Amino acid sequence: MTYSSPRSARLAGCAVVVSAFLLTSCTTSGSGGDSAAKSSPSSSTSPRKVPEPSEKKLTEQAQSALAAAHSGTLVEAGVERVTDGIHTEPGLSKGKTYRLNLVCAGSGSAQLEFVPANAGSKAAVPCDESVVQQRITADRLVRINVDGAKGATGVIAWQIDAL
Repeated sequence: MTYSSPRSARLAGCAVVVSAFLLTSCTTSGSGGDSAAKSSPSSSTSPRKVPEPSEKKLTEQAQSALAAAHSGTLVEAGVERVTDGIHTEPGLSKGKTYRLNLVCAGSGSAQLEFVPANAGSKAAVPCDESVVQQRITADRLVRINVDGAKGATGVIAWQIDAL
């Protein structure tokens, strides 16, 4: 899924709110529940997992890091889940040079590839909020693919600027 910046923030926010609502409605016990079960020692002493950052928070972190690297004129941008990857064929003008900026926030890493391969270089994209930049030369249609490594989680924010 590809989003434009303002719209992606609203959609990501809606998805987080809906997810939180569903999670809360599934885990909250009703008022007619068994009071003995509520006071059970095992329910209050069980270890709790530290929650991972929400998709909304990861999106904000990635977009913030990406904004710091912005240069040139914006051509196309989006935010994707690492598990979905990025698969786009941006409308680039033949003979012009562009810069692709990627930021992954989460855990693990992803791999960047171009088709045709000479449009840019393969690169690893660590999910540590660092900015990965690639120069793109558009001689014909360019396809950009970024696929998450096995077990990688989080989001990838990306932006293409004309130089």
